[in-house]
Amino acid sequence: MFTGIIEELGTIEKMAKGQESIALTIGAKKVIVDLKVGDSIAVNGVCLTVTSFTNTKFTTDVMPETVHATSLSQLQIGSVVNLERAMAANGRFGGHFVSGHIDEVGTILRKRSFANAVYFNIKTSHESTALCIPRGSIAIDGISLTIFDLQKEMVTISIIPHTFNQTTLGFKREGDLVNIETDLLGKYIAKQLQTKSTTLTEDFLQQNGF
Repeated sequence: MFTGIIEELGTIEKMAKGQESIALTIGAKKVIVDLKVGDSIAVNGVCLTVTSFTNTKFTTDVMPETVHATSLSQLQIGSVVNLERAMAANGRFGGHFVSGHIDEVGTILRKRSFANAVYFNIKTSHESTALCIPRGSIAIDGISLTIFDLQKEMVTISIIPHTFNQTTLGFKREGDLVNIETDLLGKYIAKQLQTKSTTLTEDFLQQNGF
């Protein structure tokens, strides 16, 4: 489990590509401090398992399903990536619940500056936007962000200068791909409604503990 608060930017040092898999070697500093083999690290929002590490880098495997479902296959040697270690039980919870399981890959349609903010319009599927709410949370490339505007197949997020400078969004351009994970709590609620009832009634709420 992650929070969507990026700890540092890493750099892709090596990519060993199989037919449908990838082994990534990523240069980093902060996330390696207390690292162990088997630990989880979110790389551009994708939960990956550390297979080996040194004082300056770590290696992780990307399985076929993850290659197909995320934007990691677009990475190249020298690409910069967002990194976050799994949430510590005694740490501050600064973002929102982020699982590291990507729902889909979106496309940046428009990037524009206004005052001290930068707005991104991101194309998504109707299935993803149906799980979003205005002022709700969404993870874009692993970054916990607030939805500024919502349309049928597009979300708009607004970021402050700190997020622009400390994450990969500062490098992103119109047409670039991003990993999208909608709010985990919203997905559970939607599933509950789909499997049990499509109508909210007093009896339904009581039966489900509300």
